[in-house]
Amino acid sequence: MSATTGKPTTKSNTLKFNDGATQFRQRLITSLLSHRPLLLRNIRPDDIYAPGLREYEASFLRLLDRMTNGTKIEINATGTQLRFKPGVLLGGEIEHVCPVGDHEHNRESNSNDDGGTIAKRSAGWYLEGIFPLAPFGKEPLHLTLHGITDGTSDTDPSPDYLSSSFLPLYVKFGIGTNDDYPPASITVIKRGAAPGGGGTVRFYCPIVKEIGSIDSVEFGKVKRVRGTAVSCRIPPSSAARVAHSCKGVMHRLLPDVWIHTDVHTSSGKKRQGTDQQQIGGCGPSPGLSVILTATTTEGICLSAECSMKKNKSNSDIANTAYANKQIIERKKIELPEELGQRSATLLLQEILRGGCIDTHAQSFALLMMCLTPEDVSRIRLGPLSRYTVVTLRLLKEAFGVEFKLKMEEGERGSGGGDGSGSEGEDEEEFYGENGKRRVGGTVVCSCLGIGYRNMARAST
Repeated sequence: MSATTGKPTTKSNTLKFNDGATQFRQRLITSLLSHRPLLLRNIRPDDIYAPGLREYEASFLRLLDRMTNGTKIEINATGTQLRFKPGVLLGGEIEHVCPVGDHEHNRESNSNDDGGTIAKRSAGWYLEGIFPLAPFGKEPLHLTLHGITDGTSDTDPSPDYLSSSFLPLYVKFGIGTNDDYPPASITVIKRGAAPGGGGTVRFYCPIVKEIGSIDSVEFGKVKRVRGTAVSCRIPPSSAARVAHSCKGVMHRLLPDVWIHTDVHTSSGKKRQGTDQQQIGGCGPSPGLSVILTATTTEGICLSAECSMKKNKSNSDIANTAYANKQIIERKKIELPEELGQRSATLLLQEILRGGCIDTHAQSFALLMMCLTPEDVSRIRLGPLSRYTVVTLRLLKEAFGVEFKLKMEEGERGSGGGDGSGSEGEDEEEFYGENGKRRVGGTVVCSCLGIGYRNMARAST
């Protein structure tokens, strides 16, 4: 077997991987939850200029070290090898500063690939990694992150997306549903668009003794769409133009569409009656983004987000204009109307996939299903992403949990449907025999949980 394969060694209790920083956060999370040491080798050894761990990966390790007690982290001199011995999750009040850098010159094709070349990450990247760990601490987690909050939808989720997509999954698994603690929440204190950052996000998560099983296979019909158009340091009319363009697309399908405009300036607002510092405002960089969420009659929430592209394509990078006999190059920026149409299209594509959760949240939902009590959990997913397939292999190695995958096909009419339909028809046809638009094949994933319990929580 080649030395660069990602297959872990099973002779010892240590999880060993030889493919570097692939699935960096996911492997650290499974190490903490399974209480098994982790060894990562060959972390970018071929990078001549910057081998080893990136700054944002080292920052994520520091955040985990603050959240735990007894964690040991060993990194070799070149940063190409990492030894991680998990400790006990604590929770409590934690404040962390995320490194801020330039996202625009280092793009990734896969938003879930942790082994890319991006130099910096947004606060949503850190939050996404903390979500599976937060409910299993000794105390409720109060996490404050400083850094980029918006403008990185191509690579990292925003706090608004996590709030509309991941927090409903918390409720389905029984996190924050009792009267002992308030429900989990994400609050954006200050906006900070890429690349300058300067934003602040607060995340609260209660603790649980154990999570509940899930059974989410019925999609239902879409009944409403809600959204938020966020603008930083640009004219307020741009956010209104994005919202109007989104509603122009969605109103063709259903009438209940409402999009809020969230405009931020650099000045912020002063507290009334006090001489304290200003609150709100935004960071130094301009930005425009939109988040849309569709809710079905079965309580399913599907979200999609996108941010303004400053360079639309390689052919449109520069437009020339003549002024004073000189050529001035101007980068072509995406119009607010185009951003609104693109965001509405992304949401419709997510609905067409037929899953009960977003594609981006597949790996998180499957990991939580492994930790449920020793009972069967089921969930309907759309077409599995490559990141989800690799996650299934990791969960089998770390927890010994194998998922049963059942492929199902369905048809949906023009008014929406429940995902049920006939089987055995030609998959290449875009429409079924009855003239209804075909839904892409969905996958019903089921597994038997390991009965994970929060041993760090004080017994009462």
